[in-house]
Amino acid sequence: MDNHKDISYFPGCSLATSAKENNLSLLNLCRRLGFNLVELEDWNCCGSSSAHSIRSEVADDLAARNLSLAPASRPLLVACPSCTLRLRCMYLHLRDDEAARGHYEDKWGRPFDPDLNILHFFELLSEANLPSLAKDQKHPLNGIRFVPYYGCMLARPPVMSREKNYYGLMEKILSSLGAEPLLWAYASRCCGTFLSVARPDVVRPMVNKIALGAKEAGADCIVTACAMCHLNLEIRCDLRQPVPIFHFSELLSLALGEDDHSGWFSRHLVDPEPLLRSKGLIE
Repeated sequence: MDNHKDISYFPGCSLATSAKENNLSLLNLCRRLGFNLVELEDWNCCGSSSAHSIRSEVADDLAARNLSLAPASRPLLVACPSCTLRLRCMYLHLRDDEAARGHYEDKWGRPFDPDLNILHFFELLSEANLPSLAKDQKHPLNGIRFVPYYGCMLARPPVMSREKNYYGLMEKILSSLGAEPLLWAYASRCCGTFLSVARPDVVRPMVNKIALGAKEAGADCIVTACAMCHLNLEIRCDLRQPVPIFHFSELLSLALGEDDHSGWFSRHLVDPEPLLRSKGLIE
């Protein structure tokens, strides 16, 4: 009998395309934690920076439509910090603005759900006892030295100032699994986001500074909280020997004993497998 709890899931554009390895490892991890992620049917872009910086009303409708697709009976999980920001801000706007709710209900043909619980991926982890689920080793991540990269989208705008703060969670969880977090100055530095496409000349030095900071800190790798950040840190870095970069969900899945990671690491532009083999994390 399947005792997994169903949770609605909004993967967002990055996890569905350029960061499929993030999506696969996250789905695997959630199954191990007892959650069955049910992807929203026919979801669309959250509105993202490239939309709301040009036509905010279109971006609002994009975010609102995704909320209209979420069943009222279960929480809605979002992994991408930018998507979380867009969907959560729209939820708060609809909750507090009667005219906005009227527009929403007229356009999407269903009432606004004031009880919809929008969860960031980190919220599932904050309550989980991951060391108890790890593979049969005292230190399953074998002392891998990492710097945490949260990016800037988990920093809340004023309307979300009372929302949960996730900074420090990656260090807490990964250190409990035998990894070694290192201090550095770039944990919440912007990666350049969508400007990576429009102005790579601006983004490249930003990314190089972050990557160089990881090397100077003595890190074996960077662990990211955001798929877009992960992409930018790989495609716009032109250091000769950049450190490998992992999605948080990838290292967690490895720590919990996942052996079937085919299709994950081959998608990385900076090959992480030599590091993982040197630490005994893969064969």
